[in-house]
Amino acid sequence: MSSTPWRTKLASFALAATVTTGLVAATGLGSPVPAVAADNPYQRDPDPTRSSIEATRGSYATAQTSVSSLVAGFGGGTIYYPTSTADGTFGAVVVAPGYTASSSSMAWLGPRIASQGFVVFTIDTDSRYDQPASRGDQLLAAVDYLTQTSTVASRIDASRIALMGHSMGGGGTLEAVKDRPSIKAAIPLTPWNLDKTWPEVSTPTLVIGADNDTIAPVASHAEPFYTSLPASLDKAYLELRGASHFAPNTANTTIASSSIAWLKRFVDDDTRYSQFLCPGPSSSLAVAEYRSTCPF
Repeated sequence: MSSTPWRTKLASFALAATVTTGLVAATGLGSPVPAVAADNPYQRDPDPTRSSIEATRGSYATAQTSVSSLVAGFGGGTIYYPTSTADGTFGAVVVAPGYTASSSSMAWLGPRIASQGFVVFTIDTDSRYDQPASRGDQLLAAVDYLTQTSTVASRIDASRIALMGHSMGGGGTLEAVKDRPSIKAAIPLTPWNLDKTWPEVSTPTLVIGADNDTIAPVASHAEPFYTSLPASLDKAYLELRGASHFAPNTANTTIASSSIAWLKRFVDDDTRYSQFLCPGPSSSLAVAEYRSTCPF
């Protein structure tokens, strides 16, 4: 029997394995497992956790800039963006407010989502009384401004855009993705629209409703919107428990974490976030119902 201590043997084996791995990688021999980050250039953060998507701030420092109401096509707003350019360009999210509301009603989402690695544009509409179809047009005008003319356009990958909206802004989000299928993700928040069917939509869509919503009751808005989306579509429906129509107007961990996971999955194509969407949140004090077309 060898007198070499077992710890010495173990260390020798580990060293040999390390050298062998290095030689394989250097010479191209064998079939080493490729790095996930190399396969997906948009995957930049450490592996996500429930805590990381629920945090009020992600890993990126952010700044903001105002957009004048004199711009054409929509009513101006505020852009939130990561300050670092070391990771290249980012996907972008344009957010529309609800009927009679301003961009300030959605402002809490700006730095929260931007700090996770997105450019976020919370917009004002031309009139606080604009209907969903008009809000959809204005969302798309804001996308074009953000990606082509804004002071942060160079920070954005114009091929990776998402839309969000509250109430009539949520209805407008559905209108916009129907008109522009290239949008990568949509998140209508307690959405309102007279049109109840959306079979034309091909954008992955997360519909968030509220069980105490008396302005856009889920039974006549969020739920039929979700069920009318194509069965083949990547889609999910989340119903907030004990929440009103105005739940998206104040900081809400369930809305934020679900939205971040959806954006990461479909704008950044980062499948590490699928774990938070499939099977998704179970019934709890915060969630009354969740359903989806998992897996995705």
